[in-house]
Amino acid sequence: MRRRALVGAVLLASVAFVANLRPAAATHGGDTEVSVGSNDGIFSQNKQNEPAVAIDPSNPGLVAAGANDNVDMEACNVGDDTTCPFTDDVGVSGIYFSFDGGDSWTQPTYQGLTARDCTGVAGVSTDTCTAHPGDIGTLPGYADLGIVSDGDPALVFGPLPGPGGFSWDNGSRLYYANLASEQVASDVFRGFEAIAVSRLDFPAGEDPQDVVADQGNWLPPVIVSKQSATTFSDKEQIWVDRSETSPFFGHVYLCWASFRSLSSGLALPTPLIVATSADGGETWRLKQVTDATNNPFNPKKGFGRSGCTIRTDSQGVVYVFANQFAVGTPGNGAHILIRSFDGGKSWTRPQVLFQATDACFFVDPVIFRCVMDGVAGARDDLSSAPSVDIASGAPTGEGATDLIYDVWVDGRTGQGSDDPSAVDNTTQILLAFSTDRGDTWSEPITVPTDSPDDRPYYAAVALSPDGKDAYVVYNAFTTPFRADTSSPRGLVGVVLHADVGPDGAPTGWTTLNRGAVGDPRASSQNNLLAEFLGDYVYAQATDDAAVAVWNDVRGGADCPAMDAWRLSLRAGGSVPRPAPQQDCDPTFGNTDIFGGSYADPTPD
Repeated sequence: MRRRALVGAVLLASVAFVANLRPAAATHGGDTEVSVGSNDGIFSQNKQNEPAVAIDPSNPGLVAAGANDNVDMEACNVGDDTTCPFTDDVGVSGIYFSFDGGDSWTQPTYQGLTARDCTGVAGVSTDTCTAHPGDIGTLPGYADLGIVSDGDPALVFGPLPGPGGFSWDNGSRLYYANLASEQVASDVFRGFEAIAVSRLDFPAGEDPQDVVADQGNWLPPVIVSKQSATTFSDKEQIWVDRSETSPFFGHVYLCWASFRSLSSGLALPTPLIVATSADGGETWRLKQVTDATNNPFNPKKGFGRSGCTIRTDSQGVVYVFANQFAVGTPGNGAHILIRSFDGGKSWTRPQVLFQATDACFFVDPVIFRCVMDGVAGARDDLSSAPSVDIASGAPTGEGATDLIYDVWVDGRTGQGSDDPSAVDNTTQILLAFSTDRGDTWSEPITVPTDSPDDRPYYAAVALSPDGKDAYVVYNAFTTPFRADTSSPRGLVGVVLHADVGPDGAPTGWTTLNRGAVGDPRASSQNNLLAEFLGDYVYAQATDDAAVAVWNDVRGGADCPAMDAWRLSLRAGGSVPRPAPQQDCDPTFGNTDIFGGSYADPTPD
């Protein structure tokens, strides 16, 4: 996610262009790269993070994923070789597809505004690059409207509307929600970031690969949020009522945090907004579902709220969960729940569920953000945000248990410190569940990690629609907090499975996959000041399998020159700012999205 200053509007015709750069090899039960289109040897084109994934319940072989993807950005050697900016007007909402249930992936090549061919000349600071028509690996259609796709992806498949209404017999529709900003020369909406939704239809009987290959099949993006001059809409989540037993089958729901008064630097207040569409995403009805005011001393209001997630059950009840922040390091915040029983027309007051403590043990003095792995580390903003799934019986809804799981990374067992050498950085994955549609909840229980050295960073849960299986994917640091930038650090992605017991509790956790460990020092913000890994991981399941995606740095190389400069910034030194393409290994900054497909290890 980012905010740009943009350089000009270029309108592009919607034309058909081919898909794919290279498919990843099938690795059922293991893992493989999802973000297969990036150039691994040029920063920041090799930078991807914040993955999301969606399985088509009517055709589980069809899977879509999204991520923040810099594949179309200019190289650092353009202009000042020591800076690596986002290129104005170039989108970052990457899109990827699997046609074999998540075993292998392709990244479509569409047409839009790009700068991927701007590699620059080493040592020359006068070379420039502006966005221009060409190949893109991100969502199409944004340049046509004078807007830019800005990441924070959220994806879901729903039934395709037809003359008789919504039906899986018609096929499916992919919804892709993301942030959007204006191009420099356009005046499409007010405010800093809006929420937009792209859609792609997969009619029954058509080959999904043919659908994906034709850019003209994408419907124009729809801007959903209502903006003011100081509004920053952020951290959206989208869902479709996918159970045929629901009276609101096919309705689409979208939640986000509306950061207001951003121009004052406070970004307060921050109410949650929910939008509802009954016509397949063409039009939307918006509703503010929390107070606009913030109060750090009132547990029912909290010090802001974000990280919402939204789901539906087999009877059409809509559930919005969010993280309610608290003051402190770490902050003892809470998860809140808001429900609608009438298809989004009205909503309950926020219900405080249980404490959720963020893992903010050390605030980096340069980026002023929480970090977990060490000084100049990757920011940790939403580790305690809820990841929720409901066993809704989709696509039919028959036999649904409507069991609800809520999973998050919790820092309540850790301890913050102003001294980086004294940070106690213990974290754990917690899970709470409800068997009565959210009226009552279990006490949070610990999800065991694959290794005692794993320090969970982000986690996500997926329930099988029949409520018999639970899957958890997590990123974890494998090394203690580092007070320096010279010591190696580790990051890994792990996928777990548990059966669901008669009482709704998970039982018998096993590890389905442990990815390769990489060094997160190889990751980077575009301004180079610190590492960057984004804000979440994701998973989704059928009754037979799950697909999980996570942030991965196995293909990235640490850069000693960057490490020395980053530490110098924090120690008052004078180490010169490095030029990544001259002073670092070519794969510095190479952060990928990895994922895999995992069959239920305990089928009936």
